[in-house]
Amino acid sequence: MTPAPFPRPEHRRHVAVDAAEPRLCGESRGRQLADGLHATLDAYHRLFTLAGIPPTTVRDDADRALDAVGAFRPALREQIEGIAHGAAVEPWQIAALNARTEILARSRAVPPGECSTVVRRLRTADGATTHLGVQTWDWHVELAACWHTLDSAGGAHRYVGLTEHGILAKIGVNSAGLALHFNILGHRDDRVGGLPVHVLAALVLEEAGSAEHAREILHDAPLTSSGSFTLFDRDGALLLDLSPAGIFEAPEAAEGTHLRTNHFLTPVPAEHEKTWLYQPDSGERYAFLHDRLTRRPAQRAEELIEHLVTGPGEPPVTCLPDPAGRAGHRWASLATVLLDPAARTAHVLDGTPAEHTTRPWHTLTA
Repeated sequence: MTPAPFPRPEHRRHVAVDAAEPRLCGESRGRQLADGLHATLDAYHRLFTLAGIPPTTVRDDADRALDAVGAFRPALREQIEGIAHGAAVEPWQIAALNARTEILARSRAVPPGECSTVVRRLRTADGATTHLGVQTWDWHVELAACWHTLDSAGGAHRYVGLTEHGILAKIGVNSAGLALHFNILGHRDDRVGGLPVHVLAALVLEEAGSAEHAREILHDAPLTSSGSFTLFDRDGALLLDLSPAGIFEAPEAAEGTHLRTNHFLTPVPAEHEKTWLYQPDSGERYAFLHDRLTRRPAQRAEELIEHLVTGPGEPPVTCLPDPAGRAGHRWASLATVLLDPAARTAHVLDGTPAEHTTRPWHTLTA
């Protein structure tokens, strides 16, 4: 087996919850994650400190985020509070994890990681069409042990995928056949005060029955921060720029193909983009993947994954940490995720795209 390019746990944690009451659902998560949650809280405390964000500000931001969640979807607040109770920590600590994107948006000292996503419309053996999506989840290497695979039931829809310890949701697919890929973007007006983007991911996966239904839910939600949701089901796909300026649909990169890195693809939010966060890297990755997909359109799941494999001299779609980098500036492709909404299945690779034949895959069905 190829040696791991950065330390990872020998056995990846899997969390399964099934409770009709949101608080009980959260408590079950918290109990299953208790030991790992403390390590995650410590890691984020270090990141917030490196970012120059005082503990009092983190707590204030977390409390404001929790209030925003409770005002819009009380059941999601109950889940967060349940996780805290099950893990024997304070609710604001779990709220801070769920709002970590918004809290870190205060700082330039700890820039976010990078992710690359491709969703393709493919033709099946019987002549029908379907959609498949694949992405890297690139984040601080210090969090390499702080994520898990998830199977969550109890809401309107069951969903499966991956998320970080303590965070309600990130990337996944639900039992209605809706898939969600998630990339971070940066707008100058990003702030705490609306629904954190990771809570939005949980909201969509729990409630949306289709990509169009997800769009309706998102347009109703209070939003004060940025991200990209690539939402797709068997029949259609939407690539959305989420921002404090509003929600905007981005065009296809090519016929039947949606492509996302970490910059806005629509003009209104792009006017106030934090270009220093991701450029020129995001544009280079986008152009590189666009060229690959144009020259060799992927027709199978394996080909989609291979499009994300890069090496020396190429843009870091496959992201490996810089051994000489300082804390808070070392990113890695912590996971690679293939979503198949027609089969309601998430395939999670505990590794980079380059390790897709040598590292373990976890297959989850909603």
